[in-house]
Amino acid sequence: MSYASVLIQFLNGLASASSLFLIAAGLSLIFGVTRVVNFAHGSLFMLGMYLAVALAPGVGFWLAVPLAALAVGAFGAVAESLLLRRLYRAPELLQLLATFALVLVIKDFALWAWGPEDILGPRAPGLAGAVTIAGQRFPAYDLFLIALGPAVLGTLWFLLKRTRWGMLVRAATQDRDMASALGVNQKGLFTAVFGLGALLAGLGGALQIPREPATLGVDLQVISDAFVVVVVGGLGSIPGAFLAALLIGEIKSFCIGLGFSKLTLVAEFVVMAAVLVLRPWGLLGKVRAEVRGAGALEPPLRLPSRGALLGLAALFAALALLPALHAGYTLVLLTDVLLFALFAVSLHFIMGPGGLHSFGHAAYFGLGAYGAGLLVHKASASMGAALLAGPWLAALGAAAFGWFCVRLSGVYLAMLTLAFAQITWSIAFQWDAVTGGSNGIVGIWPSPWLSGKTAYYYLTLAACAAGIALLWRVCYSPFGYALRAGRDSPLRADAIGIDVRALQWAAFTFAGFFAGLAGALYAFSKGSISPETLSIPRSVDGLVMVLLGGIQTLTGPVWGAALLTWLQDAVARGVDYWRAVIGGVILALVLAFPQGAAGFLRERFAR
Repeated sequence: MSYASVLIQFLNGLASASSLFLIAAGLSLIFGVTRVVNFAHGSLFMLGMYLAVALAPGVGFWLAVPLAALAVGAFGAVAESLLLRRLYRAPELLQLLATFALVLVIKDFALWAWGPEDILGPRAPGLAGAVTIAGQRFPAYDLFLIALGPAVLGTLWFLLKRTRWGMLVRAATQDRDMASALGVNQKGLFTAVFGLGALLAGLGGALQIPREPATLGVDLQVISDAFVVVVVGGLGSIPGAFLAALLIGEIKSFCIGLGFSKLTLVAEFVVMAAVLVLRPWGLLGKVRAEVRGAGALEPPLRLPSRGALLGLAALFAALALLPALHAGYTLVLLTDVLLFALFAVSLHFIMGPGGLHSFGHAAYFGLGAYGAGLLVHKASASMGAALLAGPWLAALGAAAFGWFCVRLSGVYLAMLTLAFAQITWSIAFQWDAVTGGSNGIVGIWPSPWLSGKTAYYYLTLAACAAGIALLWRVCYSPFGYALRAGRDSPLRADAIGIDVRALQWAAFTFAGFFAGLAGALYAFSKGSISPETLSIPRSVDGLVMVLLGGIQTLTGPVWGAALLTWLQDAVARGVDYWRAVIGGVILALVLAFPQGAAGFLRERFAR
């Protein structure tokens, strides 16, 4: 590359870094004070884009941008007051679930208000042209963005370091209980912080409309980028977010400039994974001990009663007899329920007894699916061989990733699982010669004797029931009890000779195997695989299933999988804006039953 080309790519990286910093700064600020991992932050960015596009024709671009940002900030403050404030004493994962429900509601609101098509925004008046730099043309608007990033950083630094409000924010960040004891109004402070974080996300979105169209898919893309920047920079560190945004922006820009555009998706997650492994607190973050939330201690899993075992046996018998009464689509839906029940129980195995919160469990579901599919598609293997090999590939991936993951805890562990899952997704999405890229692999059908819906349903019922039973049995084995000891008191477990990390690593691998089995069965049930199989939404679906049922109940993930799969099918077929309906149901369940549906029933009938 020539000097001029290097300079232009460097400037492109700076412009992208400014946009990344705006959304990451808001996310980092919210997490630093409230400890909420706001999954809806990308949706606020998307909302800022759409509002700016809608307002610009009437008031002009330069007025539409601050108005859109203020509107998004106000929405964030209202959402915090009405929803998240009720969940600050709930387990952290329920807060994540609530913000994911907001993602669904906001996405369908945007679909209702602006339609499904991408919407192009106006050019920025006065900055619509280009300037000549080193003999090459460079957009004037990008120069404005380059200057805006440091300006926002300086404003936030002054606000947090030189004002009384900033002093209160820093006090709440360091020790919320002490700040409350000294008379700080935490409710008002949290609302203001959440509103400011939402305003920054909305501002970032509004400023993007001269560069890219407003689209419904931008929310998940942006939130994954924001997570990378926040984690690399250091959770809660605004200067760290700025430094990480510069690093990620330049890496992506030079990957494109050097002709390695396919590396842009994977490069940022490789950086994130490396930082989490070598320096979990980030480049400029501070080492902090993981602390529990203010919620009640999680009760231990109870041994199933005789009545519960009889009920499960009766349920299995009913499922076995069902094909005699119903056929066709009912069996297809029940096959999906069984597959996702096994997937959810495998995730629950490491989350409940193991205490390992994973945001990327779909990686192993997808590895199992791709492992089985590639054997059939590339090696012409039999279905039986593929079903056996797929879970072992998933277990191998879980062993490789888990070796690093179990060395972390809390949100750092969750973010590392997300990074590894996104690396896996990026490879599947871009390795066209092997995985088929974005088109995936088609023509993965069961053997002729299993091609009927009834036959495949019985295979799925047998495999999933056996997998779930084995996972449940291990929960009450010496291995399961030792795993829970490591979750509840790592120091005491280590003192009595339990190798906690080795135990958690084995559990991670074990759970990955059964997630891979569910994925392999899924591939043959659908006849095709795509990168969506191991994407972020699939991982979130698994979390929703576990949390809806109840993380400290044995059967909760099964009921959660049945409820979510049924909801997605029934509502999607009968309601235009089905995501908003599902999001509303999830919010209602989170607020009414924070212990999960199965947990609520267990408490109700235990009285």
